[in-house]
Amino acid sequence: MISTSSLSRKMNPLPFLARSFGSPINILITVVFAGILFFALPPLVRWAITDAAFFPAIPETCKSASGACWSFVIAKHSQILFGIYPDGERWRPLLVCALLIGMLIYSVRPSAWSKRLAWVWAGGLGLSWWLMGGGIGLANVESDLWGGLPVTLILTVVAIGLGFPTAILLALARRSKLPVIRLLATLFIEMTRALPLLSILFIASIMLPLMLPEEILPDKFFRALIALYLFASAYLSEVIRGGLQAIPKGQFEAGEAIGLSFAQLQAKIILPQAINVVIPALTNTIIVMIKNTSLVLVVGLFDLISSGKAALADPEWSSPSIETYLFITLIYFILCFGFSRFADRMEQRAKAPVK
Repeated sequence: MISTSSLSRKMNPLPFLARSFGSPINILITVVFAGILFFALPPLVRWAITDAAFFPAIPETCKSASGACWSFVIAKHSQILFGIYPDGERWRPLLVCALLIGMLIYSVRPSAWSKRLAWVWAGGLGLSWWLMGGGIGLANVESDLWGGLPVTLILTVVAIGLGFPTAILLALARRSKLPVIRLLATLFIEMTRALPLLSILFIASIMLPLMLPEEILPDKFFRALIALYLFASAYLSEVIRGGLQAIPKGQFEAGEAIGLSFAQLQAKIILPQAINVVIPALTNTIIVMIKNTSLVLVVGLFDLISSGKAALADPEWSSPSIETYLFITLIYFILCFGFSRFADRMEQRAKAPVK
């Protein structure tokens, strides 16, 4: 026999709504956002798809369309992606992008984490440099003409790839019992973090040519690379130091008790645990570094955003800046989101029980 109270509970929809949407505040927020989507999504779809201009990719196509001018992005995609790199040689930066992205995808597999991976990256970066710069069978292209996506990828990969091991050394040095080593590491980290990245890039662009002879002065691409590398090293080192401080003192004592050297203790016990602790913070710092590559414009390099601005300067087109920046935003989103998914997998792997 069903009681009246249980029947009323079955007929009352509030418990179902509470389970489905949570508190009344959550229900209100859901309704508000649903209303925004209801009113905003149809015009957005009309602008981006229904009324947009796609083909043929000529200026006249955009003039007759009331929506987005994707014809411009289709026509100028090569310039946006590769900047002012010579037209007839743009297969080279395209191959570099494919090579670097392929090596990144290969490197995310735990089975690839061995000493051989370092040689793979050394060879891949050397091949990328040869393809971009030329020589030995390829026409020479000065780094002043490099631009777009390959510049963003090379700067990001090299700055973070070199900056991460340097950051580990700096973090260990700042915790060293030797006062001189600790002081030098602290001075470098604090001085670098006290300066905005723009200031460091300006120093690399303006002050280095005044201090170094022209014969040994690196070109502006190398100067930007060094600035990003130093900046990444300082910031990553503090993240790693936070992970080291989270490791219980007993871990250090246990390693010393079984006779491990300092290097063995750090490599086998301390650093793996410390890095697992700070994966979210490392992810955030690396994603910020990916986006910071857009600041290399101050030293005269053409990153993705600079290449997009250069493409918009064509007087034959109506300068559809929204569409251009949406295309660039999509590229940055794919890079950052891809690394974020990799970091999530790393975090889940670190939490998985050892079998």
